[in-house]
Amino acid sequence: MVILQQGDHVWLDLQTNGEFDVPVGAVVKLCDSGHIQVLDDEGNEHWLSPQRAINIRAMHPTSVHGVEDMIRLDDLNEAGILRNLLIRYRDHIIYTYTGSILVAVNPYRLLPIYTADQIRLYTNKRIGEMPPHIFAIADNCYFSMRRSGKEQCCVISGESGAGKTESTKLILQFLASISGQHSWIEQQVLEANPILEAFGNAKTIRNDNSSRFGKYIEIHFNNRGAIEGAKIEQYLLEKSRVCRQAQDERNYHIFYCMLQGMALEEKKKLYLGMAEDYTYLTMGNCVVCDGRDDLKEYSNILSAMKVLMFTDADNWEISKLLAAILHMGNLRFEARTYDNLDACGVVCSPDLATASALLEVFKVRDPWLQILQHSSISNQSNVR
Repeated sequence: MVILQQGDHVWLDLQTNGEFDVPVGAVVKLCDSGHIQVLDDEGNEHWLSPQRAINIRAMHPTSVHGVEDMIRLDDLNEAGILRNLLIRYRDHIIYTYTGSILVAVNPYRLLPIYTADQIRLYTNKRIGEMPPHIFAIADNCYFSMRRSGKEQCCVISGESGAGKTESTKLILQFLASISGQHSWIEQQVLEANPILEAFGNAKTIRNDNSSRFGKYIEIHFNNRGAIEGAKIEQYLLEKSRVCRQAQDERNYHIFYCMLQGMALEEKKKLYLGMAEDYTYLTMGNCVVCDGRDDLKEYSNILSAMKVLMFTDADNWEISKLLAAILHMGNLRFEARTYDNLDACGVVCSPDLATASALLEVFKVRDPWLQILQHSSISNQSNVR
């Protein structure tokens, strides 16, 4: 049996439904007649009888205050790893190494650790020379490429809300800064992110800016180490989100940004109203995302498109497609019978006429379409 004293750190095995969970860290507060009082890492107090004290194990000193590289943990198990990340997170340290692997814990707030001074501090340093940081990983990839002349790959993985999107942007920020050219191409690489997020990210119940697709980004450098191009491929796009969302979730950001930020005259040309008017945007009963400014985001999207040399004609065609999708979501169908077969037909409505016009399915001079379009305009007189 382990002999304990007040202030000792221990591992405590707790039972849930008769089974042991992952041990949690605890500190001994009192030892009295064989009974032990401990305070665990979650702030809960436990009184342990001599019989239950057998579930206590002494904690190695490397697990008491935490380490920068978890390879140095003597308690190298699930409990040791989780506690190490926890105590560093409580000290506002979100990065920890496991060898050359960087473990990042999302702080869900802005930290002042991504400045130009930080970029200079981590430039041309070996892993371990400086405290763990995502800039160290980016720097290691970049200078390994320069020294060896071979391609390097950085894999960013994690569950929803872990911070993969932000980590990607930070690596691109570092590479654009240290490549030394500061050219229009580097600016284009950075400005691709707002567009990718607008058309591929959405609010979910776990993350306000969740990527609903995977992406593979290639950054091309010349012999001097300056960025000269990039290629981005997307895969596994969650297309079903366009027409259905779960409770408290939203469609892709671009729809809400467009309806908030587009000029009144442009919205009138597209027969657009408010987000609450469209089935595709209200299925999750959530049209507003706290912490996101859709109006400001739309301005950022347009600015990014200019940097990437989208023409005004390109932007307008994209807006027409987005508007047509929203109008098609409001279409209604009715049961019909054709040649003794059950079928369904589209109910004629202003949304049908508007979607047809935006997709250029019918010519506007069609009298039937003109009547329906006139009805669409008068029915949406509250457009703003």
